[in-house]
Amino acid sequence: MQNAYIYKNLITMYFLKNTFIFFLMLVVFGCKKDIYSISNKKHKKQIKSYSKALKVEKKSAGPSWVGTSNFNMRKPLFVLIHHTAQNTCDQTLATFTKEKTQVSAHYVICRTGEQYQMLSDYLRAWHAGVGQWGTITDMNSVSIGIELDNNGSEPFSDAQMTKLISLLERLKKDYNIPAQNFIGHADLAPGRKNDPSVYFDWEGLARKGYGKWYSDTTGLNIPQGFSAEIGLKLIGYRHPDNKAILKAFRRKYFKTESSEPLNEEERKVLWALVKDI
Repeated sequence: MQNAYIYKNLITMYFLKNTFIFFLMLVVFGCKKDIYSISNKKHKKQIKSYSKALKVEKKSAGPSWVGTSNFNMRKPLFVLIHHTAQNTCDQTLATFTKEKTQVSAHYVICRTGEQYQMLSDYLRAWHAGVGQWGTITDMNSVSIGIELDNNGSEPFSDAQMTKLISLLERLKKDYNIPAQNFIGHADLAPGRKNDPSVYFDWEGLARKGYGKWYSDTTGLNIPQGFSAEIGLKLIGYRHPDNKAILKAFRRKYFKTESSEPLNEEERKVLWALVKDI
């Protein structure tokens, strides 16, 4: 009888414990779902407002409107890679869905390899900010922004990089994006941004066709009078502070962040990149 009583109590405790856990999971995931549900509704409402604006424009033109089918939507020409500088994917998604932050991206890839899309590739995200790469001064209008869940002081996970390469493969194919147009935020805005960090494998990406890397510099002769400052501009860097450019260049190709003048080997690498343009 006593054993039956103990057994009954154990069953009751087990049931209560697991019911509590189940309830807790419902609360956590339910809240998360509600957060993104609100954001999705706002996204849908904004899309509708743009559609409405186009209709109003047509109506206001009256009989002077002559429609043409010779148009298309914004075509992305660049891919800009970032790290989030935050500690979790949820933290980043929360940041990008709050109107007051005024920042967003097309894709967020978590450490686990889980991928979220936040905007259509054809829409203009607010991810690049002030900066210049080559002649491009409004990168938001011509690029897709990809945020990697990483605080900037840690390696990028294998799962994350695998997912990134898979995404880049599709984007390159869908929009015919040239290899040299896969760049980092720090390339666009040296001195203001350092992402993706020194831990990012630019060489590995470039070997697969996403970004530019240099060929073997063994025995490479640098032309007399070659200017490193001009060379950096030729491959795309633009910034009034040359030291900021040097740091960005070294971060990407040498995984260091010195702003000292380039040494001979670094000049060879720069020349190798310039001559392959």
